[in-house]
Amino acid sequence: MTRSPWRGAAVAVVAVVTLLPMLPVVLWAVAGAWRYPDLLPPELSLRGLRLLGSEGVVGALGTSVLVSTSVAALACLVGLPAGRALGLHRFRGRRLVQFLLLAPIIVPPLAVTLGLQVFFVRYGLSDTVAGVVLVQLVPTVPYAASLLAAAHADLDTDHEKAARVLGAGPVATLLHVSLPLLRPALVTAFLLTFLISWSEYVLTLLVGGGRVTTLPLLLFSAIESSDRTAAAALGLLVVAPPVLLVLALTRVAGRDVAWMGVSRA
Repeated sequence: MTRSPWRGAAVAVVAVVTLLPMLPVVLWAVAGAWRYPDLLPPELSLRGLRLLGSEGVVGALGTSVLVSTSVAALACLVGLPAGRALGLHRFRGRRLVQFLLLAPIIVPPLAVTLGLQVFFVRYGLSDTVAGVVLVQLVPTVPYAASLLAAAHADLDTDHEKAARVLGAGPVATLLHVSLPLLRPALVTAFLLTFLISWSEYVLTLLVGGGRVTTLPLLLFSAIESSDRTAAAALGLLVVAPPVLLVLALTRVAGRDVAWMGVSRA
């Protein structure tokens, strides 16, 4: 099948619109001094790039990866049975369950977190990575469950029935039949929840108490101190891992990755 020339043009336009705003960020990351009305920085500096190799930034990067990966994995783990129940079964009170599931993202997460903060302090989860991971499940589980519910609604359960008829147990059916069929939706749910967690600032600050330092916290600190070079360098570092993850998982999952619950043909 021949590709339409308009498709290539559309991809090029999207790429330009997406990447063009990043150009000033790249320039600021290597700028020594850049003041109006200079169109380009008159001198370059490696201060911003050296900052990325500092112990504090490397530690924050590791914490961000740990937190976001844990949140995405747990959100998918919780969202899978919830999505199956909502997507495959019709039961009394189903709409109420759907509403309660979406409530954490309907109500501002900040309000929910303030209510949960007493719980975190009481059980020693405040100022810990575990506490940050748990609180970030509040805005991520609803998205994972909704995506997986949509995927289960389109799931052909005849394959599961055939596997059980042939003697496969529940675990074998899940591992060898259900999960492969749900792979595109699972990848999408993982990516979406990872990205939500990766950019989270307020919840991390409230529960982490400033002791759990992630990249967004460092980025906002640099912005507040008006250090544009440091902010630009940190901004590039914040953008890079999610982009690489999206490219890698999309390639691994194949061309049929589901975006927002819709599989690509």
